[in-house]
Amino acid sequence: MNVPLLQSVLKEEKQPAFRLEQAVRAYFVDLVPSWDDVTTFSKSMRETLAAKAPWSSIEEAQIQESNDGKTVKFLFACADGEKIETVLIRADDGRNTVCVSSQIGCPMACAFCATGTMGFIRNLTADEIIDQVIHVARWLKLKDGHVTNIVYMGMGEPFHNYDEVMKSIHVLHDQNGFNLGSRHFTISTCGVVPGILRLADEPMQINLAVSLHSAIDATRSKLMPVNKAYPLAKLMKAIETYTGKTNRKVFFEYLLLNGVNDTTEEAAALTRLIMKNGRLYHVNLIAYHDTKTFVGTPADRRKSFMVKLMRQGVPVTHRISFGEDIDAACGQLAVKEQPQV
Repeated sequence: MNVPLLQSVLKEEKQPAFRLEQAVRAYFVDLVPSWDDVTTFSKSMRETLAAKAPWSSIEEAQIQESNDGKTVKFLFACADGEKIETVLIRADDGRNTVCVSSQIGCPMACAFCATGTMGFIRNLTADEIIDQVIHVARWLKLKDGHVTNIVYMGMGEPFHNYDEVMKSIHVLHDQNGFNLGSRHFTISTCGVVPGILRLADEPMQINLAVSLHSAIDATRSKLMPVNKAYPLAKLMKAIETYTGKTNRKVFFEYLLLNGVNDTTEEAAALTRLIMKNGRLYHVNLIAYHDTKTFVGTPADRRKSFMVKLMRQGVPVTHRISFGEDIDAACGQLAVKEQPQV
């Protein structure tokens, strides 16, 4: 829902001021699916608003559920015909995390990521980001659930769409609307330094995750072209600025690739990097999800890598993976519509 547009249309239609509040509540709180369901408005007014201020900027094209029921992938069609994917992760402890996209495609070309193979098409608007969350929240409501966390880890690099991403967070945080606490938002970046520095000055307590994948510049540059613009020294300096200003923990995502970044040398380099400020750094090890470009580190070697870090005092966990069977895990989003059966 484009609230400023709706406000303008309501004023144009000479509607009383409280009508905006009714519409906002119907969309963000009651989670009704269309203008037809906002029965506090007359039928003729609903028809006018549907034509002039669409209820949603995206439409559901397909929904897939993983075999274990813990992951749901939504394919959405935008008004211009482009498509995006959004993932819902349903944890056993009751958390429902929505992984939203911020761009159509991605310009960062990380070697292990399927989204990068799409190239960059365009940024999403704040409304298109918000509407992903609302569609998923609506789906959850039918199953007596609600959204508990939002992570900007889907398609695209959020810090290359900074203004629209932050606009979407402010709207979803608004206590008069969706009302999700700021600590329940996480932005994941591949290491775009200007974005990290801007986030450091934001008044909201938003979580930061950084895709690291190697603590050695030569390895990281092969995996992530962004490292050529923002090598580890520049990246870590920005992160130190962020932690210094916010006193908030930074999560480092580390995808384990067989023979690439899982060696003893890589573990030692990662240990040195993290232990410089281990109090506010945490490593999330991730199993590689097949995108046909690498071989994932076997489970026993992933455990060995983790043990090496733990013995040196590195705060580390092995993140549980969800949704690989429907191409919904980290790095697998690439707009693959499945044939209907």
